Amino acid sequence: MRRLIGIHAVTAALRKTAKGSAAIERIVIARGSRNPRLQEIVQECRRLGIPVRFEPTRAVGRLARTAAHQGVVAQTSARSYAALEDVLADAPEQCMLAVLDEVQDPRNLGAIIRSAEAAGAVGVVVPERRSASLGPAAAKAAAGALESLPVIRVKNLGRGLDELKRHGFWAYGLDAKGKADFDRVDYQDRCALVLGGERRGLRAKVAERCDFLVRIPMEGSVPSLNVSVAAGIALFEVGRQRRQGERAIGKL
Repeated sequence: MRRLIGIHAVTAALRKTAKGSAAIERIVIARGSRNPRLQEIVQECRRLGIPVRFEPTRAVGRLARTAAHQGVVAQTSARSYAALEDVLADAPEQCMLAVLDEVQDPRNLGAIIRSAEAAGAVGVVVPERRSASLGPAAAKAAAGALESLPVIRVKNLGRGLDELKRHGFWAYGLDAKGKADFDRVDYQDRCALVLGGERRGLRAKVAERCDFLVRIPMEGSVPSLNVSVAAGIALFEVGRQRRQGERAIGKL
């Protein structure tokens, strides 16, 4: 993840982000600053939906690694995010998305992006807050998949799922408490596989928005799988069912 330090550099990056040619993960501003140019940066971040954190001046200096930071540091990602409406506009009638509820390890995020691209997904959806960024660790784990698979960042994951449903998607949440095995479910033409974060899995308010909760049956003593492994298993199950359906149609 790159750091941009100072008012001029951050303002220039915001202009590029507004045009879609850059991606700012978050901006950190010195708490208590009254500089009007910093207030303009805060207002532009709100307009663009970029998270802003206010920290003590000393903490901003540690992040910037210099005292000449002018009270602001921006953290940028390796790739820019896609807009949900743009991905949905191009999505075919039969497609799948991976939706990640607070996956915070960048290596897990990158591995899921890699599996999603290989399984034929049209994108990966992440929330604006409490999600790993598209920094170097995620890019390395994605092994090139970031070049071809859109990663979509939404302000609120629940509202993002509501938007997907308005476009004909059915949401399948992977949860140990799910009543059906993941490979005994018929996935709809447009499906969103929803996976929870490393610590607590699916949050209750996200699980409530899922049309189905499915589980991956565990035979051993370990109670759960790494989220990137679970994502790969579920994504390729959807692909397997669809290939099987295509073969069945071909025999008619």
